[in-house]
Amino acid sequence: MPPRPSAFARRIIARAPLVGLTVALIACGGERAGERAPDATQALPSEFDADTAFARVERQVAFGPRVPGTAGHRAMGDWLVAALRARADTVLVQEWTHTTADGQRLPMRNILARFRPADARRVLYLAHWDTRPTAERDADRSKVHTPIPGANDGGSGVAILLGVADALRARAPSVGVDLLFVDGEDWGSFETNTDVLIGATYFADHLPSPGYSPMLGVLWDMVGDAAPVFLQETWSAQGAPEVLQRVWSVAAERGHGAVFTNRGGYEITDDHLPLQRKGLRVIDVIDLDYPWHHSTEDTPDKVSRRTLGIVGDVAVAVIRAVEAP
Repeated sequence: MPPRPSAFARRIIARAPLVGLTVALIACGGERAGERAPDATQALPSEFDADTAFARVERQVAFGPRVPGTAGHRAMGDWLVAALRARADTVLVQEWTHTTADGQRLPMRNILARFRPADARRVLYLAHWDTRPTAERDADRSKVHTPIPGANDGGSGVAILLGVADALRARAPSVGVDLLFVDGEDWGSFETNTDVLIGATYFADHLPSPGYSPMLGVLWDMVGDAAPVFLQETWSAQGAPEVLQRVWSVAAERGHGAVFTNRGGYEITDDHLPLQRKGLRVIDVIDLDYPWHHSTEDTPDKVSRRTLGIVGDVAVAVIRAVEAP
């Protein structure tokens, strides 16, 4: 058979930069002109506030790059802990120092917000909150060593989890829910799998309790693109097919079947893999078709309120479906 693409290639497949295409932006909208409306009408009421989610994307970017070891990273982590303590029943913080392959020592922090922490029946959601220190895919080659803003790559997943926390605070779940914000996903090289997925790997090796085994887990990564298509990622389909089916079924029931497509996708090196290797049933919801990936153009104007609303609606609805007898 043909050789399989490298981990980095698998991660950025279908992300070729747009050449010769001028993309108009609508001022103050976070929506691109001419974009396909994912769902013009949503028939079912949602517990998720898309406007607040978009404001939180902007707030994260305002901290500056959230690269481990920087002031923006420290401030963002402190903000997250405070926000989650105001919403969840319990907040656990894992802090450690990661030594990179080239000898750098990076302060790391995973943040776990727990609802009904004593319940055995649990749902795990996760997103990474750090940002990449290099913009190696930037069209302006003078910027390749510049940290990315991370509006979609990092910011969108965090905004989804915070919106879920709001919904669970407003109407408490009847099952346990864990919202995990992992650090150090985007530090190093996906080509060699060196110094990446740091926080997810640490969490997998330091689970919150013996026998920790959520019913289902979902990684929400790069979920804010204005024209979203979520394919069924290969490792997710192989490692937790029942979870993928549950999420996609709920999405269809909520009227988002055109966005959560039944087509198979790509193999992605992402934070779900260390958890899968520990036996956790975790899938990856990610839209790889994002032209500003790992560039300085990953800014809030590329993120869509509507898409955040769709993804957040599905995220909350999956938990409510698990609650149902």
